[in-house]
Amino acid sequence: MSNMVMSADDVRRAITRIAHEILERQHGPAQLAIVGLQRGGAWLADAITAAIRHIEPSTNVPLGYLDVSMHRDDIGLRPVVPGAISRIDFPVDGATVVLVDDVLYTGRTVRAAMEGINTYGRPRAIQLAVLVDRGHRELPIRPDYVGKNLPTNLVDDVRVASEGVVVTRDGTT
Repeated sequence: MSNMVMSADDVRRAITRIAHEILERQHGPAQLAIVGLQRGGAWLADAITAAIRHIEPSTNVPLGYLDVSMHRDDIGLRPVVPGAISRIDFPVDGATVVLVDDVLYTGRTVRAAMEGINTYGRPRAIQLAVLVDRGHRELPIRPDYVGKNLPTNLVDDVRVASEGVVVTRDGTT
């Protein structure tokens, strides 16, 4: 059974709210960089960066993308399939880097992303923005910015897109 838990309008509003929260916490966009985790976080990072640029038109917040495939802790347990190419063409040293992903689940992708971002330099701080926090953490990771907290079952499938968020229960479609 599928259940839409966020409409396209809900997603848009959450993105705008997250962008405002990021700017408020940073006291503006100076030394701020947005990095989307490939694949699910890339479109969301694009949308959050566009919202930030709309709120603060005179700024140019750097935007990058990070593929965490080679930094995962389960690299020996399953085949490594790179998701997409990483592209971070700005200095991360001294910046506040906001990692962006669509869904936060176990925390393992975020752990890999923190390791991956450190290969590009030493940020002043790393923060996390997610559209959906579904719980079930295996690592002590907590998002700084959340679109929606969504308690789920372990067997649920959460699909996130700009058109909305759908949860499929018990593996059925």
